[in-house]
Amino acid sequence: MRDEPAALTRHLRVHEHRGYTVLEFRGEIDIAAAAEIGSLLDRVTQRAGARIVIDLRPVEFFDCSGLRLLHRARTRVLERGGRLHLVCTHPLTLRVLRLTGLTRLLPPYPTPDAALAAAGAPSGSL
Repeated sequence: MRDEPAALTRHLRVHEHRGYTVLEFRGEIDIAAAAEIGSLLDRVTQRAGARIVIDLRPVEFFDCSGLRLLHRARTRVLERGGRLHLVCTHPLTLRVLRLTGLTRLLPPYPTPDAALAAAGAPSGSL
């Protein structure tokens, strides 16, 4: 059963799914949104062994500020022995991720279940 996402900011909702913390980025992820999300993202990624899915499906716009958030989150999670997976389906956001090479570090999946299946996590549904 899926918990309703808690709105931490207008650009970020959080819920648990199959033992992972799902961070749903929403709306326009630009420099203002990144400033709003950054401290919350740092708090979640500071935990040792954090298991996180970043879901970009509700994102309408994504610029270099969003790229910095993803790269920082990945670095922090890996340094602390955790796991980070990315969900993204928006064609323009996927293009930005591919052009910058971030897809090599964080391959995007179409759903949280697909990301966790590729990672070998136990099955379940959203």
